[in-house]
Amino acid sequence: MAVTQNARLSAVYFFYFASLGAFMPFWGPYLSEEGFSGAQIGELMAIVLATKIIAPNVWGWLADRAGAHMPIARWGALGGAVAFTGVLLYTGYWWLAVVMAAYSFFWNAILPQFEATTMRSLGRDAHRYALVRLWGSVGFIVAVAVLGWAFDRIAVAWLPWIVLAVLIAVVAASQFVREPARNLDEDNNAPPLLTVLRRPEVIALFVACFFMQASHGPYYAFFTLYLEQAGYSRSVAGQLWALGVAAEVVLFLLMPRLILRFGAWLLVSAALVLTTLRWGLLAAVPDSLPMLLFIQILHAASYGVYHAAAISLIHYFFPGRLQGRGQALYSSLAFGLGGASGSLVAGYLWDGISPASVYVFAAFLAAAGVVASVYGEWRFRTPVRTL
Repeated sequence: MAVTQNARLSAVYFFYFASLGAFMPFWGPYLSEEGFSGAQIGELMAIVLATKIIAPNVWGWLADRAGAHMPIARWGALGGAVAFTGVLLYTGYWWLAVVMAAYSFFWNAILPQFEATTMRSLGRDAHRYALVRLWGSVGFIVAVAVLGWAFDRIAVAWLPWIVLAVLIAVVAASQFVREPARNLDEDNNAPPLLTVLRRPEVIALFVACFFMQASHGPYYAFFTLYLEQAGYSRSVAGQLWALGVAAEVVLFLLMPRLILRFGAWLLVSAALVLTTLRWGLLAAVPDSLPMLLFIQILHAASYGVYHAAAISLIHYFFPGRLQGRGQALYSSLAFGLGGASGSLVAGYLWDGISPASVYVFAAFLAAAGVVASVYGEWRFRTPVRTL
């Protein structure tokens, strides 16, 4: 049976997000056991995220100049895996800072260019993006659930070896994805990049995305440690991470209909409102397991609904030859600048005030995103219903 392009795309998403499922939830505990403070953990996580500010735009410019996205994604996967081997050699603070910067610089070539490849491959079925992307969530669930169980039984010092194995799987899977044909008419009719970037609704979208991902910085850097301080085991922490992403998968299945029914802008705004609620509850009641279950189910909104709707808007605003740079800007401004800022400040709050203050801070960031998103939707006036 022939393997379809969508199946190849799904395989890359699976292994790419499995690598994040291995890395993100357990990097904080790994660093903690290596003797790093909360501030140092926040700084090292911020370095990983800060490279997204520059790197995706460099790779996006190269991809758009070359007229192809997948070669850039493949080189990024290979370079990232090679750079990550440095973690196996030494665990000093400055060495890890350099290794993480190099790893992340290459790794950030992958997702924006791969997202552009996926949207081009889907063509008129771009609203069905979530049905392909959900396999990334499945990969994350598998990794975080298995490793949450494993790290109650083996030392977390094995983490770098496990992450490296999954990174190699990403390199292998990326070799089988075909470069989709370019639409020359769409490329030639694309507006100048600066014209798009000056639109108030586009600025508002990027601001909303920045605040959303800044609010997630504390989650990615400290959620597992926060649960451990509340008395939960790493196995339970892994299951809670997995529950959040499982809820995200369910929403991904529904997203094609939701985007067509409600429009992408409204969904981004609703996701930010629910994210504000999520972080507020996490700050207030970390010792209640039933409430933690509800908080993690809200990940369906704070990532699943938000990301699929935001990607649809980026695809709409950055057509044709602008796809690579549009996805790169989304990655750099939201996940890079936003995520790094949130992680960095969270580290200082963790040490300087209290763990709970980290999530109060996150709730305020998400609330600021609500304001930006509502303003953007008002400026755009007509919700995107045909993506």
